[in-house]
Amino acid sequence: MTVDLNADLGESYGNYTIGNDDEIIPLISSANVACGFHAGDPSVMLKTVRLIRESGSTGIGAHPAYPDLMGFGRRYMELSMQEVRALMFYQLGALDGFCRVGGVELNHVKPHGALYNATFKDKELARTIAEAVRDYNPGLKLLGLSNQNLVKAGEEAGLEVRHEVFADRAYEDDGTLVSRRKEGAMITDTDIAVGRVIRMVQEGRVESIGGHDIDIQADSICVHGDGPKALEFVREIRRQLGENGIEIKMM
Repeated sequence: MTVDLNADLGESYGNYTIGNDDEIIPLISSANVACGFHAGDPSVMLKTVRLIRESGSTGIGAHPAYPDLMGFGRRYMELSMQEVRALMFYQLGALDGFCRVGGVELNHVKPHGALYNATFKDKELARTIAEAVRDYNPGLKLLGLSNQNLVKAGEEAGLEVRHEVFADRAYEDDGTLVSRRKEGAMITDTDIAVGRVIRMVQEGRVESIGGHDIDIQADSICVHGDGPKALEFVREIRRQLGENGIEIKMM
């Protein structure tokens, strides 16, 4: 049994450092790198790509977002589908340029924050994102919330998709993520988070915030790199996956 372990990284900006990228990158198999719209800047992007290249075994993905630096990309924006398509091309092209200079290939795409969450209900947005990825590079994989609109749109667009599950987020009864505005949305207890991860991978099930077991497909496990326990979560997930005979492998 194999599973990908990913983290959202490259989210520092200017003089502000967010996360422990240099320690997390060697422990994961895929990194989703901020493309400058919600976090990151050219220097951070260049440094992050270099760290990933030096790791030798971590796949690099674009983490495009709404243009919302002040809100860290976690605020919804009313944009036309034409605007969404353009912002996807802009951000994919930016990170791809750093990859070319760094001697690595872009492997996948995972939307960030509110842009990602908006696809849970908005099928047109999911389709626009998937088609933009395909039109930029049909060889890129698309990472989206397990069994939800984005992975379905990716399949319809002819992309390879990966179903993503979250170590540090609670689930609604319909399989979507609980809004960060709600109590209990974030899972901060390491033992609880890791126990849920192991069950998602082995059984394909997770308990929702409403107390119901729901079906889930775990191709890739996400840990948010800006979380206060991100490094601790990643280390413990790696350890317990290994103890359960589950290999971590790039998507």
